[in-house]
Amino acid sequence: MVDAEKGTASTSNRHNPTYDEQEISFCGILIIAGSILLCIVFFPLAPFFVIKVVAQYEKAVILRLGVIRKGGAAGPGLFTFLPCVDEIHVVDMRTVSFDVPPQEILTKDSVTITVDAVVYFRIQDAVSSVCNVDNVKNATRLLAQTTLRNMLGTKSLSEILSEREEISNSMQQILDEATDPWGVKGRAS
Repeated sequence: MVDAEKGTASTSNRHNPTYDEQEISFCGILIIAGSILLCIVFFPLAPFFVIKVVAQYEKAVILRLGVIRKGGAAGPGLFTFLPCVDEIHVVDMRTVSFDVPPQEILTKDSVTITVDAVVYFRIQDAVSSVCNVDNVKNATRLLAQTTLRNMLGTKSLSEILSEREEISNSMQQILDEATDPWGVKGRAS
């Protein structure tokens, strides 16, 4: 990111929460041992149920008994998991684009305009996108709509027409700050 006032590059203060590995209770150890025992007993069939493949553009966040498994997100490629113990969330790491539906906005000088936008975003931290927000795509979409309405409502029609690039940069900065805890990096056009 470039700081417009100073003309220098600045690093983003990325919010990377640490998910400490928690102690597994005695009951949890029994459940894990039972799952491993079942995999051993049903060995000829077990590889079909304990090996998963994620594509090059995906990562898998594995929750073992509701806690993020040590090592964070797995993938791309092959990884193993324990059936009945692990919950797998596959996250698409590719850039996603969507149209912000046309919004009727009343500008500062009381002119009603209809505007739309295109937002591009990419999940950069799979663990944060699974743990910090329920539906990252829908949340980003709604945030972009709200940001567009709020930003353009404070400007006059002439400012909107003449400052399109500045509006786009401001919207990107606002979206980045709001979606940073979700592990998302956005771009508005």
